Amino acid sequence: MDIKGQIAGIKYKVFLSEDLQPIDLDKFNINKIPSHCLLKDGKISFAVSKWVSPKRTRSYPYERAYNTLTVSKKITVIPIIKDEGFDGDRDFLQWDTVSLMSLLDVFVIFTYYNKATKNPKYENKITDFQFDNKHVVSKIKEIEQYHSSALHWNLNELKNNLHNIIDKAKKNYTKIEKQTGILLHNQKGIENFQKKIGKDVSDFMEFSREKAQKAQSREMVTIQPKESLSSVTKAKITITNYLGGLYFFTVDEVLIDNDTVYLIESKQSKQSILPSKGDIKDGLLKMILYSNLCEVEVNGKKMKSQAVLKLTSPKIRDVITSELPIWDRGDLLLLNNFSQEQIKFIDALLDEAVENGFMVKIEQSKG
Repeated sequence: MDIKGQIAGIKYKVFLSEDLQPIDLDKFNINKIPSHCLLKDGKISFAVSKWVSPKRTRSYPYERAYNTLTVSKKITVIPIIKDEGFDGDRDFLQWDTVSLMSLLDVFVIFTYYNKATKNPKYENKITDFQFDNKHVVSKIKEIEQYHSSALHWNLNELKNNLHNIIDKAKKNYTKIEKQTGILLHNQKGIENFQKKIGKDVSDFMEFSREKAQKAQSREMVTIQPKESLSSVTKAKITITNYLGGLYFFTVDEVLIDNDTVYLIESKQSKQSILPSKGDIKDGLLKMILYSNLCEVEVNGKKMKSQAVLKLTSPKIRDVITSELPIWDRGDLLLLNNFSQEQIKFIDALLDEAVENGFMVKIEQSKG
């Protein structure tokens, strides 16, 4: 099944963002701040989040971005390359990450690691990665004086500074390898990356597009152990936006009912009654995309679409959905013995779904 859709703009109201710890710029250190915070410099404030890897499937970077969406000016810090050592992974920045952040009006600071230590648990891996704080602070100060859009900033940084940052990453990985005595991946891979993305943003788009399509195809035939699926599974969805970006995602489940296709993002817990907040907020960032789709086609046929966030656990009794009247919802929450904190979270989640036109479904996992 091949699904295509367009996004003309984003309209979304956030209900579940966390309070952001305020930090003054003169005390700011990217390596010591929480995963998201409120940066203050006099009368100027930014919401800042950071990624621990350019790969978006690690450490819930979507959750971190989600928690900053209520602030008008948002910055996220992303390493362009993360090499964990010869026995570990090496991940590279992808175009669609940049495009998604631009779509959400988030300024991206592309950066690199300049310190790391030997991982005591593995022979050829490193850990405790540290960003170059001076570089990050200098970019924050540039953004303070920048009066164009996040999209313009992000494209300009890719065009004018990405190759320079890659060079700094290469230099610092050479230094880290010498200091730790840990063998890292061959730097020809970084040089390949630098060569393939070229000097033009369109080259980077095309290179990332090919990689994303391959990853999408691999995920089509892979069902994660935690996933509990009951319908047509693993359909491709390709989203086009007004920025010229293409997003290649894989929808966990797809249901078709007459002229409507239901795009279902599934999150499951095996031990707890609910998936983690990180998992749920990761799913909510997909809901921001799926609930703003228009011009949806399924195998070339135009259809309506409905975004669904499905949360499953073997401990859930009955089915709770955002379409239930509040009085019925309350009875089911009591039936499942949720804590007061969980009830407050679920109420806000269901309200967010109603406000933004998607559906939340909480039910017992199958199998």
